[in-house]
Parts: sequence; structure tokens; C-alpha cells
Amino acid sequence: MTTSPPLRGPLFEAVQRSDIFEDSKTFVDSVPRMDPDRIHERFQERRHDPAFDLRSFVYEHFEVPNASEDTEYDSEQTAESMAAHIRALWPRLVDHPDDEQAIEYGSLIGTPEPYITPGGRFRELYYWDSYFTAEGLAASDRFEDVENIVENFAWAVEEFGYVPNATREYQTTRTQPPLFAETVKILERERGTEAVVPYLDALDAEYEYWMSGREELAGAGTATRRVVDLGDAVLNRYWDESSGPRRESYDEDVELAERVPDRDRETLYRDIRAAAESGWDFSSRWCRDESMETIRTTELVPVDLNALLYGVERDLAGWHAHLGNDAASEAYVTAAQRRAEAIDQYCWDDEAGFYFDYSFVEGDRTTKWTLAATVPLYTGLASDEQAAAVADHLRDQFLSRGGLVTTLTESGEQWDAPNGWAPLHWFAVLGLERSGHDELAREIATRWVDHARTVYERTGRMVEKYDVTADGRLGGGGEYELQDGFGWTNGVTIAFQERYGLFEQH
Repeated sequence: MTTSPPLRGPLFEAVQRSDIFEDSKTFVDSVPRMDPDRIHERFQERRHDPAFDLRSFVYEHFEVPNASEDTEYDSEQTAESMAAHIRALWPRLVDHPDDEQAIEYGSLIGTPEPYITPGGRFRELYYWDSYFTAEGLAASDRFEDVENIVENFAWAVEEFGYVPNATREYQTTRTQPPLFAETVKILERERGTEAVVPYLDALDAEYEYWMSGREELAGAGTATRRVVDLGDAVLNRYWDESSGPRRESYDEDVELAERVPDRDRETLYRDIRAAAESGWDFSSRWCRDESMETIRTTELVPVDLNALLYGVERDLAGWHAHLGNDAASEAYVTAAQRRAEAIDQYCWDDEAGFYFDYSFVEGDRTTKWTLAATVPLYTGLASDEQAAAVADHLRDQFLSRGGLVTTLTESGEQWDAPNGWAPLHWFAVLGLERSGHDELAREIATRWVDHARTVYERTGRMVEKYDVTADGRLGGGGEYELQDGFGWTNGVTIAFQERYGLFEQH
């Protein structure tokens, strides 16, 4: 795929390094009003004119999106319960791009089926967001929407070899946490294992994408793309095929690079992009200390990623066994067993009683306490003893008034304390439930729902993240303003309400 004209060249750089837009994503989502090559010609002709105004030029030649116009969700419009509000939002968050000019000239990628957007600045299909959204759609009896998400995932694997981070050209160099199989399992719960069969080839292909490059590994401590050789095991890391500044955060990335002139630019940009692939963009989790200047994502073997891939291997083993594909099933069983042993060896700290990411460069676990440690419980990887130890730490260190803080570090980054996020609550609650810690699971889910309801009743909004350390606080930090909508918050919240009977009493 070639880069569309709005994402390259002197016009792109001039706009992204200017103060025309507060959000760097705005311009790369803008749609040229005419042939982009002609726009570039006009820019070159006019740019040195003393009267040239870049802002006016952009608005003359591009249709600029306005996120606020798409997310006016206030309590006066939907003055009912939070659950009813969420159900009313689903149709408003549905999109199915059919603007041929936007797809031909702009950065948007068309999909065969409609999808649910997260909301606000996020005007496209996002990979891991869509799984948590789908759980809420299922709880709302919108299974056709779930099937559309799965169909789009399968199409993306056929088109790209993987599911891109999002359906924007500038986000096709990376993927996100592998939750395709989890989304398919929603259909399986409703319709049985036969519902998986049409997607099994795509699920196999996505797994191979994550494991590609393993034949190129050259011994312990080496890594290629998303695979890491630890000597006695191969585990995975986050990666990105590109090593330049993110198109959608160009100014932010260049400014960061300018603050650390001694760092290799290619490595720095790749570490930033790999953190974006993780979905945790950004967190002190990825840094040597608490600052982005020390980000080192590609040096780390993330415990949550590998626990998810363990789950994928187990699921694929079961599905292939169901179809009588014994050789494939046995290969996945073996891969899952090896991965489980390696995660225990490299990511589990017996003394601390907690899971940590592993630095294959330093040969040691990190010391960052994060909710990534809940994913081994979610996928059934943790033993009873490990799950009990993690549960104790969640109760004693992470649990706050409105749910779980993401990490124990307050860095100013959005994937750190005091913020809590819907997807991580889903992993934690279902992981605890799966491990037999039902009371703590219910307590966390209840606190999350109560916090979301307090914010909704005060503001009329469902937002992407919350400050869970005090009642009714909105989340903060990160590269952009707090977003309304919001796909995965709606999904997890209404799924918890359905699961635990947490609906409003009237």
C-alpha cells in the first residue's frame, strides 16, 4: 500500500509541525477535496508568498473532521438510565464508510461490513477496542453487529495478513493485542462451535503472523519482528514495521526525539510505535524509569501478550480437534505447553507473587507492577496458587474507590495510575472469576459500574478512561483530550451490569 498524499511531503510536515490543529490526528484524517497531487502543486506554488496562510490553505483544500460534532452525548438528549443510554448509543457509533473519495484520497480504509467506532477522535475500526465493544453488543443482544466485527477481522487478515491497529492507512504497519479468537468465541457461545469454522483459516493465519520470523532467530537474546529467542523458548514482543514518527502523532514524536538527541532515532520511534501496538500508549511500563525518554518497548517480553497468545494456542488446539485436525491440534497443544512453561520461568516472580514483563536485553524481569498480570488468570494460564497471590495484590495495592488503577506509578501517562480502563477491568474480573475469586471479581465490577454511573449521571457521558481513586472523577493524561462515546467503556460496563445484575433500581 502506498502512502496517501496527505500523509507525506512538505505539506504534511508543515501542517504537523504547526499549531493549526491541537490534535495531530486531525490532519491525517482529513479528506482532500480534489486530486491530492494538484493540492501539492498548489502548495508548492503558494507557500513562499508573503501573504500565504497555511490554515486557510488547509481548510480550502481538505474536508477537516470535527470530533466534537460526532460526540454530543449529553444527559438532556438521553435522560434515562446508564444502560438505556448505552443501548441508545450503539446505532450512533456504527459506521460503514462508503465515501469513495475519502477512501481513494484519504487515509481511511473501507471494510466489507459496518463496525462500531470507539467515539470522538477515533472514527474508524480499532482492533482490540472492538472485542470489548463486542462483549457489550452481545449483552445488548446485537449479535449481528458482533458478526460484522468478526467478518471485518477475517477480511483484514485476508487483505493484510493480520488485523491492523485500525482501519487507517497510517496504522497498517502494526496490529494490536490478538483478540480475534476471543471475539469469535462470543459467536461460539451463542451458536456453538460450528460458528468458528468459517474463521479458522484466518485465525491460523493471524497466529502465524505473530510467529513469523522465528526461523531467522540466531540464539538466546536475539529477536526478529515479534518473536524473541530466550534460548530454551520463543516468546513474543510488540513491534511495528515502520521506524519513523507516527503519522498521527508526528509532532509529538519528533519533539520527543529532539529531547533525547543521543538516542538512535529509528530505535526510539520503533519503541513508541510498538507501545502503540500494545494498546497501552503510553505507560511507565514500557520505560526504564517513568519518562518517555527512556521508552524501550521492543526490549520487553510482555506478560499479557504472551498470555493472550497462550489462550489463542489453546483455542486453536480445541477447534482443530473438534474438526478432526489432529496434527494441527497437537502442534498447538505443544506450543501452548511450551509457552506456559516459559511465562512461568521468565515472567512469574515467586517471591513477589506477581507477573512482570521480562527484559531479554537485561536478562531480568522488570519491577513495574501493572494490571498486565491479570491476563494469565483470564486465559487460564495461572495456577491456583499464582492466581491467589495476584488476587491478594489486586485487593491490597490496586483496588480503589472506582475500580483498579492500571499501574502503581503516577507518571502523567494515561496508562498509569490514577487511571482505570475498561479492557483491563474485563481481564481482571473474568480472570478472578475463572480462578475462583468470585467475591473480589464482583467487588471490582461493582465499583467500576458505580463509578461509570456516577460520571454518567453528572455529565451525561461515557468516557474512555476514569480516575478511579475518587468518586466520579474523569481520567486524564496522554497525548489528547479525554474522549466521549465510548466503545469499550460501553461494552464492558453493560456486560458487567448483565453479568452481575448491576442495573439501576427504580
